[in-house]
Amino acid sequence: MSVAHAITALFWLTMAVLTAGLVRRAALWRVGQAAAVDWSGLLAVPKRYFVDLHHVVARDPYIAHTHVATAGGVVAALGLVALNYGLALYSPALDWAILAATAVMLVGTFFVWLRRRSPPARLSRGAWDRLPYTLAAFAVGLGLLVAVPPAVLSAGLALVALLLLLAGSSELAFGIGLGTPMKHAVAGLLHLAFHPRPERFANVRSTALKPLALEQGDFGVARPADFRWNQLLSFDACVQCGKCEAACPAFAARQPLNPKKVIQDLVAGLAGTSDAAYAGSAYPGLPVGAHHGAPHAAIVPELIEPETLWSCTTCRACVEECPMLIEHVDAIVGMRRNLNLAHGDAPGKAAETLANLRETETQGGFARAARYNWAIDLEVATAAPGAPVDVLIVAGEGAFDMRYQRTLRALIKVLKSANVDFALFGEAERDTGDIARRLGDEATFQELARRNIATLEALTFTRIVTPDPHVLHSLRNEYPPFGGSYEVLHHTTFLAGLVSNGKLRLAPSAEARPITYHDPCYLGRYNGEFEAPRALLRSLGFDVREMQRSGARSRCCGGGGGAPLTDIPGKQRIPDMRMADARETGAPIVAVGCPQCTAMLEGVVGDRPEVLDVVELVAECVERRA
Repeated sequence: MSVAHAITALFWLTMAVLTAGLVRRAALWRVGQAAAVDWSGLLAVPKRYFVDLHHVVARDPYIAHTHVATAGGVVAALGLVALNYGLALYSPALDWAILAATAVMLVGTFFVWLRRRSPPARLSRGAWDRLPYTLAAFAVGLGLLVAVPPAVLSAGLALVALLLLLAGSSELAFGIGLGTPMKHAVAGLLHLAFHPRPERFANVRSTALKPLALEQGDFGVARPADFRWNQLLSFDACVQCGKCEAACPAFAARQPLNPKKVIQDLVAGLAGTSDAAYAGSAYPGLPVGAHHGAPHAAIVPELIEPETLWSCTTCRACVEECPMLIEHVDAIVGMRRNLNLAHGDAPGKAAETLANLRETETQGGFARAARYNWAIDLEVATAAPGAPVDVLIVAGEGAFDMRYQRTLRALIKVLKSANVDFALFGEAERDTGDIARRLGDEATFQELARRNIATLEALTFTRIVTPDPHVLHSLRNEYPPFGGSYEVLHHTTFLAGLVSNGKLRLAPSAEARPITYHDPCYLGRYNGEFEAPRALLRSLGFDVREMQRSGARSRCCGGGGGAPLTDIPGKQRIPDMRMADARETGAPIVAVGCPQCTAMLEGVVGDRPEVLDVVELVAECVERRA
């Protein structure tokens, strides 16, 4: 058999093994629940890969260039081999193209090897450490076979080259079937085609949780098989780079959560194995190798401990950093839903809060009539049926807190100075249900949503304005499936608009005072508003100094997802870490745009910058002008 025919035979053998492995793995994905299949997603894979995925990968230039060379070389080499040897063309010109592709691949592989020699702690080791060698074996073996003329190629060298090519091809061929590292090459492309949130690829910031069909007995995820099939596929796309791990505030605080291991534990459960082969960072304080699972076996506690799920702040930092666009938070909340709805599990003060929501429609068990007591002396109208108003102010649960009341009073002062036609929601306002939903109590969320929607339907208003990003997110993104569609603005967005159109005139400070701004997760990552608060601060004459982690990559304050209620212990407090970020800027003030962020950051003891809501600073400027 000639070398060319040997390459042809090996190519088709590799394709056969790869296909058999894909069929085997697909059988595991199919144990999941039904999900809509849009076959046009296959045609969109190039755009989603080269644009959407690489937009995230490009944040790390070293890996971006390495990935382009390595993955690009592999794809080009395989495509050219398929053409030249799979179809038995045996064109010398195509051989030169194959040689060029393997050369590029080899350069990329060298940098993979360099990274693996001294890897960051977030990278998984184990089987992943062999990838530079098997990739190099593929490139060298194939390069030798196509570059060295048959007349010169000795039998011994040909055998060595074929063995190298076989070793490299085996990594790809067996990866998807056996679940070894290279499974991501196939699963990743299919995941991009059948992503659980395809709207992400249409420039839609898709962050709302999907409703449960409670009347049909859908109580969240108890077993791996309860995930939708394309979610199971997405877990197999994980490359264990650990960027989610590095971004996770709970992991940094040494709480028992690592988003990377959550995904890998779900992969182990899908495959019916244990976590013994996992070679990455463990959940802080929990051993590796003590958990196992199966597609139809309970996830908690056999595979994942409940405190791991309750540690999550739902900040979506993991999702933001994931180069494979995996939805970690959806998975975690899905499992929380089952713990809550099927087992009544809600640790710490969460159970009391949920009971209060069911009984009083407030988190603290307060009388709803007391929510707007802070406004009694402000002579502000309360929304009523038959009284149209431009802006409806929805305060949120923080309105019962005296600190947040300062923010609300400042907002009223600013709105009055701009002659805005507004009214307060008043006694009719209930909790939006955000905290209930994040804690997994979908039933309470849906009930509160329907009641609020019915109340809002009786009122006439143009838009809703709120200083609470959690209220914003619920009303804007999670009420529409239940029939409530509104224009909802964060107060900084609304005020920035007033400034830009001249309706709100400010008297900025004569000197540019330094300030830093903390991005609330539910305003920034969840709803894409990063510029309005900064624009307001600049219009006030402040010198905005960015923290090292800001914007879409901002560190969470620790106040979301019910984390302050579940109160899972760790080695550090998340708000302490965030305040340390603020101190590094040297700014004497931390501006915020969320009552929960205010509470968490003001809870930091010791010497620290002053914490003020953006609207408090705007109100000061309005006073100066007056």
